[in-house]
Amino acid sequence: MPAPWRESSGPDGRSKAAMWEKTVLLLLLIVANGAPILVAWRLGPRWAWPLDAGLVLGDGHRLLGESATLRGLAAAVVATALLSGVLGLGLGLGALIGFLAMVGDALSSLIKRRLGLEPGAKATGLDQIPEALLPLLVVAGPLGLQLPWLDLALLVVAFMIFDMVVSGPLYRLRLRRQPH
Repeated sequence: MPAPWRESSGPDGRSKAAMWEKTVLLLLLIVANGAPILVAWRLGPRWAWPLDAGLVLGDGHRLLGESATLRGLAAAVVATALLSGVLGLGLGLGALIGFLAMVGDALSSLIKRRLGLEPGAKATGLDQIPEALLPLLVVAGPLGLQLPWLDLALLVVAFMIFDMVVSGPLYRLRLRRQPH
């Protein structure tokens, strides 16, 4: 089934498809990164097995920390796959985006631990860029997207802004453990 955005163009000759593609990618990134938060809120500590299995490195800090869990990885992959399937993009593409977003998140956790930052510590940019950039770089080709560097940067910035705007309300609703 072709993606729904491949069929229309605007009155000014530019394709509506380009805007729709970027909106869908942003939505998939948001779902991939939001699903672990919602599942953690709903399940509490149940099934929160750490991805790093509690491994402590020579610097005295965990490899990733307590926030990176197998449950969160599964939630991201499943939720993003389901949304991608609903949007006509296929389950596999959504699962890949969810997986890569969590790989990016784990990478930022790894860097934060090496910098001595505790899980949940605020690190603007580092908290958002890897989990948005990695999936975008990998899936643009298979989707057949023309994603110029400026568009890629704008998507990452849009994700960062969204993340920073919703973090406070999610904290007040007790869906996040930190207000940032």
